[in-house]
Amino acid sequence: MKVRKAVFPAAGLGTRFLPATKAQPKEMLPLVDKPIIQYGVEEAMAAGCDQIIIVTGRGKTAIEDHFDTSYELERMLEDRKKTDLLKIVRQISDMIHVAYVRQKEALGLGHAVFTARELVDDEPFAVLLADDVIDADVPCLKQLMSVFEKTQCSVLATQIVEGPGISAYGVMKAKPVEGSGGKLFEVLDLVEKPKPQEAPSNLAVIGRYILTPTVFATLAETQAGAGGELQLTDGLRALLKREKVYGYVFEGKRHDTGDKLGFLKATVEFALKRPDLGEPLRQYLKGLQL
Repeated sequence: MKVRKAVFPAAGLGTRFLPATKAQPKEMLPLVDKPIIQYGVEEAMAAGCDQIIIVTGRGKTAIEDHFDTSYELERMLEDRKKTDLLKIVRQISDMIHVAYVRQKEALGLGHAVFTARELVDDEPFAVLLADDVIDADVPCLKQLMSVFEKTQCSVLATQIVEGPGISAYGVMKAKPVEGSGGKLFEVLDLVEKPKPQEAPSNLAVIGRYILTPTVFATLAETQAGAGGELQLTDGLRALLKREKVYGYVFEGKRHDTGDKLGFLKATVEFALKRPDLGEPLRQYLKGLQL
């Protein structure tokens, strides 16, 4: 089985970035000069996905507009001979086939994924959380696909988190797969945001998943938890009873752009890599009185 479809849950309210997100989706906040969600879409494309499914909610039309054709803007750029900008704008709208499904209430990540079931149909699919922007030579999702092609089982992106920070993540209880050099693990159980002393390991689940369609059946049978939210972790725990699930320690640097400090750090690091911005920004930072 090949993974062709990528699901982006994007119905959250983005309250951590208020007031900036009062009238625009947090997924559209610019990381340098590109919306956060576009980094994930480009990663999915680079991994071989040709169908993008974005789960949206009220107030998210800016996402749809961003990936749509803007005739007025293109004509203005064409008339003014701004060919470089015109090329950038057209690349966005020509990028991929995008479908949208509405999540009427923000009832948890599991519910968002379940909302996409009819568009995904009976085939394996990827889930990408736009907040997690991963800078890697080989796209993180492509690394997971390499594992999926060999195992034909669900694969979760994983990173090692030491200390009390582990309590901010879903955490795997897992056993290493022989011959993987400590990179691949068979998942035995999952715990959502455990206390540091109760965490079953230091293997945190990050916002990249490849899932088999069986997860829709387990999510349908899973009871909603606190606040009426259906958690993906609970659906994955049920999936473990039906088939194997693997965790893969990916190579690359993950930026949590859903956190204000993480967003600022990512902005600086991505800007420093830009040939047009890197050196001037580096000189500016050196001159700061810190």
